[in-house]
Amino acid sequence: MFKNKYLYYFITGLAMLANSAASAQEYPNRALRFIVPFPPAGLTDTLARVLAPPLSKSLGQSIVIENRTGANTVIGTEIVARAPADGYTVLFMATSFTVNPFAHSKLPYDTLKDFTGVTRLVYNPLIFCSHPSLPARNMKELVALARKHPGELTWGVASIIGGGRIAGELFIDVAKINLTNVPYGGGAPATIAILGGHTSLMVGNVLDCSQHVTSGRLRGLSVTSLKRAEVLPDVPTIAESGWPGFESLNWFGTVVRAGTPRPVVERLSNEIAKALQLPEVKDAFSKQGLTIGNMTPEQYDAYIRNEMARNEKVLQKLNLKVN
Repeated sequence: MFKNKYLYYFITGLAMLANSAASAQEYPNRALRFIVPFPPAGLTDTLARVLAPPLSKSLGQSIVIENRTGANTVIGTEIVARAPADGYTVLFMATSFTVNPFAHSKLPYDTLKDFTGVTRLVYNPLIFCSHPSLPARNMKELVALARKHPGELTWGVASIIGGGRIAGELFIDVAKINLTNVPYGGGAPATIAILGGHTSLMVGNVLDCSQHVTSGRLRGLSVTSLKRAEVLPDVPTIAESGWPGFESLNWFGTVVRAGTPRPVVERLSNEIAKALQLPEVKDAFSKQGLTIGNMTPEQYDAYIRNEMARNEKVLQKLNLKVN
């Protein structure tokens, strides 16, 4: 036993660093698992399948993609929470990752304690669009109309606790208006509803609405990013419309089990960053209306915490639980 406890801690620390460095040099020496808690052919699944080939090549190992759906992504997320902390099991997650802690009465994992961020991958703005019959051509006119008729205007979303709902509630709060929410079981039925005039507004994925805005069947009022969407360059942002700094995005990223050696996390993050810059990857994501938005692990951990703090306020205000 060491008589000097500080010398003991120092030597122990050096040993841990050496083991960590060795893990990073050996990583990966077997196949990786990409856990996608969404159905095949969905957007998150597409991200994993586009990134898998270049990552498999750069990492020198095969990658197995597993779609583990259910419970608003909780089932797939729990698989990663219970996996070894070695970087071989990677969760492809979306905005719901930072919503579930406040939408579920109890989760089988702790979102902050059980995971560590690898990188954000991409993001896409949402859009406020309206049926042409609505007498509001921009966000200021919409706010004025909503104040004149509180609670009478309806707004459809793809999910009761999805990105569209969060963005809409955030705007309702800053604009101090009252709208009646109508959740649907996906982007397609929400779009069909507004095209038929069954709802006054929709807050949804830009790609769900872009062709209809371009054709004139819907009116694009604003997008929720700080920059205009490439597919709808004539539609202003909410920040441009009179609410500076407003931003609420759909985003997608990767996390691994907490305790994964830092060099392993950084290696994985760096390889993903390189893959995101490949022309074929950028082109595939651009066609989906997605913007590359990778971050360092430290930046992404901070981003997740900020998103959770914001979403907690929204869901507490709504007193919204899915179980």
